[in-house]
This record gives sequence, C-alpha cells and structure tokens, in this order.
Amino acid sequence: MKSRAVLELADVKAIAAAAEAEALKNHWAVTIAIVDEGGHLLWLQRLDGAAPISAHIAPAKARTAALGRRESKVYEDVINQGRTSFLSAPTLEGLLEGGVPIIHEGEVIGAVGVSGVKSSEDAQIARAGIAALGL
Repeated sequence: MKSRAVLELADVKAIAAAAEAEALKNHWAVTIAIVDEGGHLLWLQRLDGAAPISAHIAPAKARTAALGRRESKVYEDVINQGRTSFLSAPTLEGLLEGGVPIIHEGEVIGAVGVSGVKSSEDAQIARAGIAALGL
C-alpha cells in the first residue's frame, strides 16, 4: 500500500496567508480557494472589495486544477485554440487561468484557485500561496 502526503490545516493556513499577502501587496481584491486532491473545498477567503462572483469562480478554478492535475490555464488555452467542445467536459467548470495544483513528490495533493483580477495575476497569487509550503 502506498502512503502519500495530505494537506493539513496548518498547511492550508500557510498557503492562505501567503496568498493573501501577495494580493494585499499588489492591492488586488480577490477570492482565494484551497481544495484537497479530490477538489473538496478546504478554505475560501473573499478579500474586501472582491466581486461576489469571484467566490464561485475561485473554487471552480481550484477544483479544475486538482482534478485535472494541471494548471487550469491548460484548459483555457485548449479552448482558445479552437477546441470549444472541451467546454462540455464534466465537472470541469473553472476553465480559466488562476487554478494551480499543489504538487508534492510528483503527486497532486490539492490546488489553489484565485479570482478577482487578471487571470495571470490570479495565478501569481496562487503560486505565491503554494510557495509558502517550500515544496
């Protein structure tokens, strides 16, 4: 039987704090979502001024990154390159940049999704959060 790492509450809090710090440093009002490897929500934080819709988009981006085991931008790129039929993929609804998987020893153990600013900035915030784990 194989053993693997899982996110603990302390990890989730560290990711959230680092992501929040990156957002605040840049004066970006966003929502930050953190999920486990199955896409189940572990953390949702909507910063002051973030649009209400971002509280739906951020978890969707995180779920897409966790379940797809790759950044959500990959799906956005596929669709933008003309494969619009991919929009019908089941359970993948956050097909926009800003969802980043958390990878430990080659295994996806969760993901961070951010929504509220430009997609590349959302991804920047997610990566800053993940960097707090020192993986």
